[in-house]
Amino acid sequence: MKLWKALAASAAMALAGAAAQAENGVTEDEVKIGGAHDLSGIFAPFSVPAVKAAQLYFDEVNAAGGVHGRKITYIVEDHGYQVPKAVQAANKLVNRDQVFAMLLNLGTPHNLAMFKLMGPKGIPNISPLTTARQMIDPPEPWKFSANASYYDGVRLTSEYMAAEHGSSTFCLMYLPTDFGIEIKEGLKAGADASGGTFAVETKHKPDETDFSGALGKLKDGGCDTVGLALGVSQIINAIATANKLGMSDMKFVLSSAGFHTVVAKGLAAQGVMSGVYAGAGWQDLEARLGEPAVGAWVKAYTEATGEKFPGSGALLGRSAAELLVRGLEAAGPDLSHETFIAGMEGLNYDDEIAGYTVSMDPGNHVSGTAVFVSAVENGSWKLLQTLE
Repeated sequence: MKLWKALAASAAMALAGAAAQAENGVTEDEVKIGGAHDLSGIFAPFSVPAVKAAQLYFDEVNAAGGVHGRKITYIVEDHGYQVPKAVQAANKLVNRDQVFAMLLNLGTPHNLAMFKLMGPKGIPNISPLTTARQMIDPPEPWKFSANASYYDGVRLTSEYMAAEHGSSTFCLMYLPTDFGIEIKEGLKAGADASGGTFAVETKHKPDETDFSGALGKLKDGGCDTVGLALGVSQIINAIATANKLGMSDMKFVLSSAGFHTVVAKGLAAQGVMSGVYAGAGWQDLEARLGEPAVGAWVKAYTEATGEKFPGSGALLGRSAAELLVRGLEAAGPDLSHETFIAGMEGLNYDDEIAGYTVSMDPGNHVSGTAVFVSAVENGSWKLLQTLE
């Protein structure tokens, strides 16, 4: 009987090991993770530092022996913010590289297109660089989003603007994509909830640089608060143009896609020191440099990269990397999609760098739901209020 039990236990262990070995992207000493990024397009200020920070985090983990003996290999492809290229990238990562999971994929329409390749194989999509509601709706076991949605961020920030700054006539400049539509719906919901009106909208192309005509339409429409769903450099350009045209009393509301260190610094360089607000699911770094964990990470990042300061993209990359690693740790040595998902659903910890609490369970695949409303103040982001 003892011999039979020993043989049965040995067989069970062998089967478990074989299951882990059979999972795409997983061997005894490696787990392959993919990422489809915008390294050359309008949201490169998010993707480029995000990849860099995530890789630095993985390097540290790998140097310490990996996770349950497995080193993390992060395979990155550039789609340049073009959906067809995103599909090509996903096809390579999923079918040729056979990655175990995807991390930090950038872009709302891009993720939605890639889901068609990921969904049938149940490949986990972790912390995409978009917080559109579609990242988890409809819900699927393999979908995990980071932070409050664009919709909630813009909705709550618009309500805040009405209550605290008298905003009443809301307007929008946006890219007419799934991303832009998400911002539009959030802005309209905030306007409705606060008793305001949604008046004028202007549509733009990703490579557009002249916003004078659009701003003229907004001024004629009596807009006092304008939501922006544009690329990073476009946001700076549009607001700076409004300032040059004498529209300094016009206020701007950004989603988390505009809540970036580059935006605050770029506006300051153009002479815009205030009047810009954002609702995002994380806190800016500059004001929290006195916190030991934040100060230590900023120092380590700048020393490793030679950069003066890690921007918002780096913060998001590092946070996503930590989330993935914690999920792998919680999954245990017998790694499969099933054990990984179960591990992710049990995570609860403080992300000291991003400034929010990560908490997920089987009914909630969003790592953090708080909305931090901030405003540009002399080249930096200042936290104004935390909303739920």
